[in-house]
Amino acid sequence: MPSEVPNDRRYTKEHEWAQERDGRIVVGITHFAQDQLGDVVFVGLPEAGTEVQAGQPMGEVESTKSVSDVYSPVNGTIIERNAEVESNPELINNDPYGSGWLVSIDGDVAALEGLMSAQEYATATEQEQP
Repeated sequence: MPSEVPNDRRYTKEHEWAQERDGRIVVGITHFAQDQLGDVVFVGLPEAGTEVQAGQPMGEVESTKSVSDVYSPVNGTIIERNAEVESNPELINNDPYGSGWLVSIDGDVAALEGLMSAQEYATATEQEQP
């Protein structure tokens, strides 16, 4: 499991990842989350300019099994949403840490320090395995 959790970003207990890139915070869902969801068929993301709050829903991912909220890892404003993932939701399954990113947020990059490290997230998800 730890090999599936990149060390270059932080994680939430709701299975989002967040990474600082060029002063903005890029957010997606983890490999664990997409694996639990199954085949992703729809992604609903907030418009640019939408204010988001840490720990609050900001979008949803729908799979053949269920619909799950996507939570913001930080407070801030949506700068960009990934139009590519909206038209090709399977990118989340194929590349959750790369082209399957969801949104970028203008927020406090220092807030990422309050999220789980890769090791902490790997340990938490190991405990969730059936």
